[in-house]
Amino acid sequence: MTARGMTTASRTVRGTSSGARLAGIDAARGLALLAMMATHVLATFEPDPQLTPTWIGLAFSGRAAALFAVLAGVGLALSTGKQQPLEGPELWSARRGIALRAFVIGAVGLSLGGLEVNIAIILVHYALLFLCVLPFIGLGVKRLAALAVLWILAAPALAYLLRPWLLSADPPLRLGHNPSWEDLATPARLLGDLFLTGYYPVLQWIAYLLVGLVIGRMALWKAAVPFLLLAAGTVVAVMSKWLGTLMLEDWGGRQALQAHIGDPAYPLESLLQVNLAGVDQSGSVWWLATSAPHSGTTLDLLHTSGAAAAVIGLCLLLGRLGEWLELDLMLPLRGAGAMTLSLYTAHLCIMAALHDQPLMPGWTVEGVYFAQAVGMLVAGGVFAAMAWRGPLEWATHAANQVGGYQPARVRQPPRLR
Repeated sequence: MTARGMTTASRTVRGTSSGARLAGIDAARGLALLAMMATHVLATFEPDPQLTPTWIGLAFSGRAAALFAVLAGVGLALSTGKQQPLEGPELWSARRGIALRAFVIGAVGLSLGGLEVNIAIILVHYALLFLCVLPFIGLGVKRLAALAVLWILAAPALAYLLRPWLLSADPPLRLGHNPSWEDLATPARLLGDLFLTGYYPVLQWIAYLLVGLVIGRMALWKAAVPFLLLAAGTVVAVMSKWLGTLMLEDWGGRQALQAHIGDPAYPLESLLQVNLAGVDQSGSVWWLATSAPHSGTTLDLLHTSGAAAAVIGLCLLLGRLGEWLELDLMLPLRGAGAMTLSLYTAHLCIMAALHDQPLMPGWTVEGVYFAQAVGMLVAGGVFAAMAWRGPLEWATHAANQVGGYQPARVRQPPRLR
């Protein structure tokens, strides 16, 4: 699932800008994994009638998964030519490798879909996103940027128009559960859920991979680029959230939506802050004015993409700082980020084992999270120090080889002592 995880490691060079770049990207992916796990394990709402948001919900909901998706695009860019995308036979070979890798990830996701777990599993959507962006792999940064802007503006409106049609079908084209192998028997329902009516609507989420492709095609080794990502990402994130708040609170949007729902006890204000995925966003164009997490609107896509760019910029800067200090500051994070498929799968299996089971004496929910987080950081650090791939990353690497594509060799971050 990572650009570095698909390459043959070379541990001969110390203190390279290429190494700092890869360390920053993998570290950002590790942060995304830890943040997603936090929203899975820890409460995002207080247990009160108004569902008061917790700091976990306010900080990570929507942003963690979006960062994960944007980094998928960055990884694809880094593995298919960086600034100069591949062309001709190499491009088609790369596309075959990516497609086969997507099928491996999708198979893992469908297998995990049968777990008894109260978590929206992203892997099948993730695999479908890889397939959907295959036509764009060969584009340069300018075309990708224009396409990303167009997608962010148009896809939410298109989803708003199409979603009621899918939900009005008999039966509705919505699963209501994680995709599993059994759902392949009802392909229309499965695809309707994956593209539009499910938790991670692929139609809008393609924008995240396009943004990631743009970032990955930038000159990440230049000193100014991480600062640009941090500054521009922060501005976009703040301005889009401010505009959403302005339209809902000052222009009457929230009152209109509350009246449309017709239930004064419905905690719309809290959901707008943390998670709008379970709400039927139809019947009022004011839904398109929100910047709520998991709303899939233009403002939501802008805010979460900006936040993702800022985090990537910050991690790249930390990678450069570690290079300057000759300290591998992000070894555990970048190690975890280089094997997210394996660690994410392990996390889901652990949560399935704990589902509906009382905690052991002396354990708390917070303890369950921190035990997993520490365990994954330790495992990531060991695997990174030994230059090993995760077990499922070996499978995706093999898929690339079967496809006939060998990503360019890149140099690993140095092992500093």
